[in-house]
Amino acid sequence: MTPADNPNHMNDPLHQPAPRLAANVMHFARLLRRAGLPVGPAETIAAQEALTRIDLASKIQARTALHTVMVHRHEHREVFDQAFALFWRDPSAADQAAAMALLDAQKEKKAERAPPASRRVAEAFASKKDKPPQPKDDPPVTDMTMTMSQQERLQQMDFEAMGAAEIAEAKREIRRLVLPLDLRRTRRLRADQNGPKTDLRRTIRASLRQGGEILTIQRNRRVTRPPPLVVLCDISGSMARYAQILLHFLHAVTNDRDRVHVFLFGTRLSNVTRQLRARDPEVAFQMVAHAVPDWSGGTRIGEAIASFNHLWAKRVLGQGAVVLLITDGLDRDGAQGLAENMDRLHRSCTRLIWLNPLLRWSGFEPRSQGIRAMLPHVDEFRPVHNLASLRALIDLLSRSASPRLPTMKGTNP
Repeated sequence: MTPADNPNHMNDPLHQPAPRLAANVMHFARLLRRAGLPVGPAETIAAQEALTRIDLASKIQARTALHTVMVHRHEHREVFDQAFALFWRDPSAADQAAAMALLDAQKEKKAERAPPASRRVAEAFASKKDKPPQPKDDPPVTDMTMTMSQQERLQQMDFEAMGAAEIAEAKREIRRLVLPLDLRRTRRLRADQNGPKTDLRRTIRASLRQGGEILTIQRNRRVTRPPPLVVLCDISGSMARYAQILLHFLHAVTNDRDRVHVFLFGTRLSNVTRQLRARDPEVAFQMVAHAVPDWSGGTRIGEAIASFNHLWAKRVLGQGAVVLLITDGLDRDGAQGLAENMDRLHRSCTRLIWLNPLLRWSGFEPRSQGIRAMLPHVDEFRPVHNLASLRALIDLLSRSASPRLPTMKGTNP
């Protein structure tokens, strides 16, 4: 369709002259940045250049060009689609979205929530960068009785319910978390004059330098190291929202300590330990996005654990390894072979901790076949849906391993 065939093409932002188009691209980049996407000046300039090489009469070509240069991670695609549909449909869509947000705030809350991407884009539209200054003469008086601080509210907020601002703050909190593990004695020895073990070989070797006289007794001490930490994280569609935030936690842990191995699985198993070693989080997540082809797809828990047992268990499970299994237990294959593979994984490690976001519900019951097949083979069954649950996990891993008795945190056995 040519501009002559569309009588309203002059009202379309994509058909404005070049200066107006450049300004719209800049405002669109700011919208994506407020929604949580890492869009900077380089992406903005590339987007303007991309629009000069396509037919602006086709909105499909415009969307594809902008998506190609402004979206670097798979999980940002849904946010970009929502923002593009709202921004390029009507130049005044930002004001309309802000007005709708004010009207919705006055209504009663409903049980159903909008998709996360829609909420983040709506918040980005409704946010105003230049707000009028507050009057200094009469400061507002706030009643702090029976209220919760913003920090406490963030600790208890579900990852699924967070907006763009809360997600950014949660990521900053996650980077400050420290994950200590109970130190284990290894078979290796190191030289230590105050050590409990006598090293006769080094003692005799040192005496040769003194004409055979033994002047000092050389001693050793066993080396203590934290056990290996192996993480198996579900990235299927039902876990995608939690996996995006937990990936920041896994990145911080991987860069904070050695002997951490991270595997992601949906319909297949992917080892992303090397990618998460990158210091810059954005670089690490971009490498993960290229290495993992099945993000937000189906779930084959049994097949993924079987692949781990066959290819990686002997390499990474040893010296008291601790395994974190992060999944909701909803298996697409109907728990086929899941119990056998879970039993083998349980016997190959010292502690197997299952983190399930479904445990955030007080009335949770293990009804699905996958959950029933996995539950008898874990040492701990805990929720992972907010910052408070991550801190509780850190406290659990900081304690010594307890006898293997399966427990279910927050539910009835």
